[in-house]
Amino acid sequence: MQDFVSNNLGQKFIEPQTADLHLVFRDSSATTPLIFVLSVGTDPAADLYKFAEEMKFAKRLNAISLGQGQGPRAEALMRAAMEKGQWVFFQNCHLSPSWMPSLERLVEQVDPDHVHKDFRLWLTSMPSPQFPVMILQNGSKMTVEPPRGIKANLLRSYMTLNDDFLTSCTGKVDEFKNLLFSLCLFHAVLLERRKFGPLGFNIPYEFTDGDLRICMSQLRMFLMEYTEIAYKVLKYTAGEINYGGRVTDDWDRRCVMNVLDDFYSSKVLDPNYCYDDSQIYHQLPPVSEHQAYLAYIRSLPINDTPEIFGLHENANITFAQNETYRTLNDLLELQPKTASAGENRDVVIEKLAKDALSRVPQPIPLAIVMEKYPVLYEQSMNTVLTQEIIRYNRLLNMIHTSLQELLKAMKGLVVLSQALEEMSKSLFNNTVPVMWSKVAYPSLKPLASWIIDLIQRVEFVQSWVDHGIPTVFWISGFFFPQAFLTGTLQNFARKYVISIDTVSFGFQIMKQSVKDLTQTPTDGCYIRGLFVEGARWDHALHVLGESRPKELFTE
Repeated sequence: MQDFVSNNLGQKFIEPQTADLHLVFRDSSATTPLIFVLSVGTDPAADLYKFAEEMKFAKRLNAISLGQGQGPRAEALMRAAMEKGQWVFFQNCHLSPSWMPSLERLVEQVDPDHVHKDFRLWLTSMPSPQFPVMILQNGSKMTVEPPRGIKANLLRSYMTLNDDFLTSCTGKVDEFKNLLFSLCLFHAVLLERRKFGPLGFNIPYEFTDGDLRICMSQLRMFLMEYTEIAYKVLKYTAGEINYGGRVTDDWDRRCVMNVLDDFYSSKVLDPNYCYDDSQIYHQLPPVSEHQAYLAYIRSLPINDTPEIFGLHENANITFAQNETYRTLNDLLELQPKTASAGENRDVVIEKLAKDALSRVPQPIPLAIVMEKYPVLYEQSMNTVLTQEIIRYNRLLNMIHTSLQELLKAMKGLVVLSQALEEMSKSLFNNTVPVMWSKVAYPSLKPLASWIIDLIQRVEFVQSWVDHGIPTVFWISGFFFPQAFLTGTLQNFARKYVISIDTVSFGFQIMKQSVKDLTQTPTDGCYIRGLFVEGARWDHALHVLGESRPKELFTE
């Protein structure tokens, strides 16, 4: 895709671009609001403050973060700025929807004959239906996208610096340059680990430029105040407080601290130090000036290698797949809603609906199950089974009812509602209809695979009903696996008359195959259907091993 864009639009469209506020400002006026349309993980405040300094407006820029109770103060600031020729910067307009009508009124009242020619109104907002349309139509709009890739992130970080800052740490200029570059690279690595999904972090975190700026200030301060470089202090403030303050998962916190070990240490002071085996990312000589750093950063590859993140080569395949799915979904959304061969499309949808209706199982009779598996104190699995059937039946009823309604609507027997229209689009695009997924279990499968999986799940539950509690449970087949796990703990706690709060799971990987496990264990349960991503189970050595090339996950 990069080759396609480069060949048809030009190389600059795949290279990281930095925002040039001079161009936007040049076309603006006192009556034209300047609007930053934000996306997740972006904050243009630093760019605006730097631009204000360049324009000699740093002391004439009044900023306020909108929120509850900030309306009157913001209005007073704007009226004063219009008279004195100052700049006003209202951040996060989407967080103050109730004040947006007042802002719209203020903008409408700006009289070009009476407002100071130097006045400018700067606004930031996430996409929001409450944002005034009039301001959008009359303003200059800039979209602010987070930089993608280590090259783009490093370039963004160093574009905000200059030679004065690089040489500001008197007595430790060389150490400051090396550690500063290492810190900026660490910031880029943390941001880009998110693109690998759960392989990068269990939870995606929104690290910002503010985290990097405070770390820069602390790095400079600690280098100037201490004779020896306080690596422990630097690691703690960066890893546990500035970045770690956003991290809520214990394993992610451990990951951040381990990644930081490679960037905040004495070894990075070596001018020949390389951060990866391919030696793409390396330190620069201490005599390097700001322009030398920018030139080196611009020479970096656009696409990152997984090794700089400490990940397996397979991680890039996972990322590429996710990007492909996202792009294809966007393309599907851009497709015309009415096809030229509309009749053929309806025939396809009708065929798909009838096929799904014939394949999806009927609901399981709950009354018979409850009679056969009554609620028992000593057997919590009966309750688990009943709850599973209730959940699956709700989904099966929804599927059958909606498909029947869609077929009636296509024959003109009932009105084609908006929900049924969306459902027909999903069937045509081979995606699970929203009305089904709302009452279903989490799944990323396309519709055809989703139906096959649903049939297998219902067969698992039906086999349980027909043949009794299975020897080996298919944990992937549960609608709500948490209930099954709780039921297993409850059985153990009631058997030995102890509090369930004191019971936890122990795990053992069995050497026997599923077919060889013919008897249930005395305590606990056997399960199958677990998958591991980013590693594999070595059956010969009975340990975790590195993934094989192009093998993304194993059972």
